[in-house]
Amino acid sequence: MPFNIPILLTWLRVALIPLVVGVYYLPTHWLPLADRNLAATLVFIVAAVTDWFDGYLARRWNQTSAFGAFLDPVADKLMVAGALLVLVQLDRVNAIIAFIIIGREITISALREWMAEIGARKSVAVSSLGKIKTAAQMTAIPMLLFHDRLLDTLDTHYWGEYLLWIAGVLTVWSMLYYLRRAWPLIKEKAGTM
Repeated sequence: MPFNIPILLTWLRVALIPLVVGVYYLPTHWLPLADRNLAATLVFIVAAVTDWFDGYLARRWNQTSAFGAFLDPVADKLMVAGALLVLVQLDRVNAIIAFIIIGREITISALREWMAEIGARKSVAVSSLGKIKTAAQMTAIPMLLFHDRLLDTLDTHYWGEYLLWIAGVLTVWSMLYYLRRAWPLIKEKAGTM
């Protein structure tokens, strides 16, 4: 397993996931709900920034590796799934939208793994549609964690929910896009089994 700054940042992101979740299990007299929301939001934002930063540094310093390519999306999916589960428990996110987003991540991860196994991973490479979905999702989640007015004007819950529904629609759309691209190979391989 290679060890460098980009991989260290990815491991940091993995380590931050329990903090986003765990802050909501602290006793109320230790940390009131508004402070928990702020703490979880800040930790999530730091984790999201490390996601961008580790990829940037890996490319810039030519420190990309197979292990980093494996760990990075795992960390992203764990971070999103953990935050969504907390938000469902706090009744800030509809369980259906959380299921759609998490289910899509599992489906596409399995599809990419299978496509890599048969030597066709490039046909399900990340598309611009997937990047837009991720941007909407990574903006919505901290807004929903914060769950208050920002600067006394912006209702973060309203806009976070709105963006998460957009992310949900893009999630389904991008999943169909990837499945459609992979379908000829799925049919071909299914015929040979």
